[in-house]
Amino acid sequence: MKILRIINTMNPVSGGPCQGIRNFIPELEKLGIQNEVVCLDNPDEPYLLNDKFKIHALGHGKTPWNYNSKLIPWLKENLPQFDIAICDGLWLYTSYALYNAIRYLKKNKLKTPVWYIMPHGMLDPYFQKAKDRKWKAVRNWLYWSLIEQKVVNECDGVLFTCEAELLLARGTFKSYCPKSEINVGYGIQSPPMFERKMQQVFEERCPQMAGQNYLLFLSRIAKKKGLDILIKAYALLIRNKVSLPKLIIAGPGKDSSFGNQLTNLIAKHSLSDHVGFAGMLSGDAKWGAFYGCQAFILPSHQENFGIAVAEALACEKPVLISNQVNIWGKIEEGNAGIVAQPNEKGVYEMLKKWANTSVSKKELMGKNAKSTYKKHFEVESAANRFVEAIVNGSQTSHFKEHLAINTK
Repeated sequence: MKILRIINTMNPVSGGPCQGIRNFIPELEKLGIQNEVVCLDNPDEPYLLNDKFKIHALGHGKTPWNYNSKLIPWLKENLPQFDIAICDGLWLYTSYALYNAIRYLKKNKLKTPVWYIMPHGMLDPYFQKAKDRKWKAVRNWLYWSLIEQKVVNECDGVLFTCEAELLLARGTFKSYCPKSEINVGYGIQSPPMFERKMQQVFEERCPQMAGQNYLLFLSRIAKKKGLDILIKAYALLIRNKVSLPKLIIAGPGKDSSFGNQLTNLIAKHSLSDHVGFAGMLSGDAKWGAFYGCQAFILPSHQENFGIAVAEALACEKPVLISNQVNIWGKIEEGNAGIVAQPNEKGVYEMLKKWANTSVSKKELMGKNAKSTYKKHFEVESAANRFVEAIVNGSQTSHFKEHLAINTK
């Protein structure tokens, strides 16, 4: 069996989907499934150099839509050699290009793969209802009406990372009516064992944290992530003389408009001695940050899965998250952290509860975190669920023909 992933970019700065691909492909290949990726990156980008699977980088696209004239011709020529095609993400040229290439192949009676869309949270109602997204919500509705509903409703199935994401997608657009919805699950590779050099590399990036207790936020610096309410709640607790660890904010976006707002907010509340920025962390620096923190925190307004949450669990760290991170139920069920509403009051109470939790209970929560990771988010079992869900979830005879051909 051979799978093609179509994605806008494999740049780690873009967030979770490309990391999900990097997590899954090695495990799928252990199961005898070949994988290739086509993306709209320049082929000489440094972040493409370490991947061991084949990546077809066609060059950066143009306009906010990321239009690339090479993509549809490439798909028309190459799709017939694949059994399955999966487009990771919506609202960009990649999903439109796959839709058009599939239509071309069918019209010309050429071999056509079973094709799926994996939205990675992009069908969440949050994006249509958030108060600061009114114009973007109108734009999305128009684009959905003209293009994206055809893509979603005509593909062979829509793939989701968890049950909550699947259920939420049903309430966003009235004309949402896919042929099938499949919860394929998600997982991450086990992190490397802790080594002293990880701590050293992290402390070189963030010297103010050497020897300090800290909470770790590691994600894109964007309004959706709830960092503004985190800082406001944190500031109020410090003002009320509640003893809290330092707060480290790691991730790209410090120089963005929202990043500048956070910098001003930190200055306004005189938190420069309590809150530090670490920039984007990777490799040993990232794992050093995870292993060294007291807990991981993500008070996000919307998160379809949260790869960094799973990485923290795997490092035996409790997670302090909002109930809009779609895997929050597993965290609560496993007593692997604290869950709160994504508002200032909710985050205030979550931080206060953490501050008042005994050392022994925090250690137990850390052990529960590792157990929760092993039970739900290990990539090996997630890859098996992925394959089983794809095989059992698709009812098309076309897929079964492909399966029969490739297992002879």
